[in-house]
Amino acid sequence: MQKIKLHPSGREVDCQGGDTVLAALERAGYALPNNCRAGACGECKVKVISGQFDQGMVLDMALSQEERKQGYGLMCMAKPLSPELVIEWGTEDAKPKLFPPREDQRFVLVDRIARTPNILELHLRPVGQVMRYWPGQYLTLGDERAGAPRRCYSIANAPRTDGEVVLQITRVEDGKTSRWAHDEIKLGDVVKLSGPYGTFIGDLSVDSPVLCLASGSGLAPILALAEAALRRGYRKPVTLMFSARTEADLYDTGLMQFWETKHRNFSYKPSLTREKRDGRLHGRLPELLPQAFKDLSAHSVFVAGNPEFVTACVAAAKALGAREEMIHTEGYFAQAQPETAPASQLVGTWPT
Repeated sequence: MQKIKLHPSGREVDCQGGDTVLAALERAGYALPNNCRAGACGECKVKVISGQFDQGMVLDMALSQEERKQGYGLMCMAKPLSPELVIEWGTEDAKPKLFPPREDQRFVLVDRIARTPNILELHLRPVGQVMRYWPGQYLTLGDERAGAPRRCYSIANAPRTDGEVVLQITRVEDGKTSRWAHDEIKLGDVVKLSGPYGTFIGDLSVDSPVLCLASGSGLAPILALAEAALRRGYRKPVTLMFSARTEADLYDTGLMQFWETKHRNFSYKPSLTREKRDGRLHGRLPELLPQAFKDLSAHSVFVAGNPEFVTACVAAAKALGAREEMIHTEGYFAQAQPETAPASQLVGTWPT
């Protein structure tokens, strides 16, 4: 058993015999950016500060000779040889590079599910290349010819090998795009999506308890983040608090119960604001937080919903000690425009 030490955080990860550094990090819950897992793309390149490792077979185009001399290695193929391998990764470096958005990607609607009286869930599969994204990001959907301008919607699922994306769209009576999505798109229709956009991702090296706060279809990015974390074996406590007006506005309750049963570190706490039901919390989440938590100074906090909800939740979390750098927010504005991350934060360009 070897140790992989992350610099500058000082955190240590066990590496079993035969494991690559990437495999060991993923087993411990860390998400080192990677793509090919075959030493060909270079996305998992990090600097090795000390220790010996077997780099294995990698392509020069992914790891140049000059980079090797400087101490860099591709962690998807690297296997530690010394008792300890210190790599320069963590904190700021652990924020994943983002995939450049692509416009007008063609998807087919393969399923549509009414989650609540106002929230429709669309399942869309790509006709061409799978869209790569990070859980928590969003995309745009619309059809100008149908009178539905592009609007931003969070992706509600973690990435899948078949590229299917799930959107949860709240019907807005004066919203042309939401009404088009609810009333006009049929199974088998081809629609165009652009994305991914957004940085509601957080620092993937963080190894802390997680508190997620969501209202309405703000649950969508939280679902993607939670699914990805649980799938990769995140071990710290994850609490999801969801605010809904009535019992009918709660959705994905079965999935929440499945996660609670399968993952002992996951806890789901829904609250109703306009209806009393036995066994439910009642009231707004900012007012319930002090009852549920005495101290949030060690928590990573993710908040998604309308801007007023986000603002109130952030204030309540900070009052309980939540640290600014560990709070991540996604507020929904009716006319929000997509924002592409700066080039320095992108992983590269899409192959043509």
